[in-house]
Amino acid sequence: MEVTYRLIEEKDNAALSNVIKRSLEELDLALDGTVYTDEATDYMFDGYQSEGSIYFIAEQNGQVLGGSGIAPIPDQNENYCELQRMFLTSSARGLGIGQTLMNKCLDFAREAGYKMVYIETFENMYDARKLYERSGFKYSDQRLGNTGHFSCDIFMNFWL
Repeated sequence: MEVTYRLIEEKDNAALSNVIKRSLEELDLALDGTVYTDEATDYMFDGYQSEGSIYFIAEQNGQVLGGSGIAPIPDQNENYCELQRMFLTSSARGLGIGQTLMNKCLDFAREAGYKMVYIETFENMYDARKLYERSGFKYSDQRLGNTGHFSCDIFMNFWL
């Protein structure tokens, strides 16, 4: 499978929103207080144009398979960032694409001078949590900043 990785483009908004929302529906997590109801999910390109932010797309034959990004955490230490909106289509999971996206995001966070990467996720996102654990993230009992995703019940940190 030939997968290419690139930066998000405005044309990716609809396809990426669809990947994210279908993924959450599959896990019965189409909830208020998640990226499912976050208006920014429909306009992802706009949300990753500021300094200290980036979003990577994984695609195959022009089809968006998913992506992941890094952005500063609202109302938090400027040296901390959040791994955001890491989602893949069901057919793209388990193929190493998530690990490649993770590595790209962590490399960017280091290069941007961040000291810590934060994640909010869910107890029942088992495969995602395994990826985070393998990548070195540790569980935390503390929510950071004001992400607006109050339904998330798992918090993790990775110190760079």
